Amino acid sequence: MQASLTQALNGLRVSRETVQKLEHFAALFQKWARSINLVAPSTLEDLWRRHILDSLQLYQLSPGPKTWVDLGSGGGFPGVITAICLSEAEVGWVHLVESNNKKAAFLRVALRETGARGSVHPIRIEAAPAEIPSCDGISARALADLSQLLDYCAPWMLAEGSGTVAFFHKGRDYQQEVDKAVSRFQFDLIKHASVVEPDSVVLEIANLSRRTK
Repeated sequence: MQASLTQALNGLRVSRETVQKLEHFAALFQKWARSINLVAPSTLEDLWRRHILDSLQLYQLSPGPKTWVDLGSGGGFPGVITAICLSEAEVGWVHLVESNNKKAAFLRVALRETGARGSVHPIRIEAAPAEIPSCDGISARALADLSQLLDYCAPWMLAEGSGTVAFFHKGRDYQQEVDKAVSRFQFDLIKHASVVEPDSVVLEIANLSRRTK
């Protein structure tokens, strides 16, 4: 593993096989990003730290053979990265929900060429629960504020007997979003400090319910 890559992984334990798949994904990403807008262009030079490492920490927080739904998968963060991690264990699956056809095409190529355990659903998020009736985990990154995300997650998390847990990457203003969300929802919350940005977090949310007026 290259020294620069070791530094980028920031101490996260990743096998050589997974690193090779991540390197292949990064090369694909850079190629496709020349023609379609997968992430903000200003962050491309810091792809490993800002996007790949930021996504990798999710699987470190919640490893194992889970069935995931990744909402608004965009350039594959964190969905494709989670699917690559699952490929080593040969169990689990990631359903990537992305309505943009160009981005969905990239995601299919990325999954196929890295051998990642996932599939692409080129549909709107609101239509996803009918196509993906249940899941263990939900992820989303740079998609919407927390209240909107919980609305998206409700069909899975409010289902009878559901044990679905959601993980959302959030920036420094996350507390404002939490304060807004608790006016409409009740939930258990764990705040995981980001390994990438000191003021950012991954919010882990479980036992969701709607507040009654």
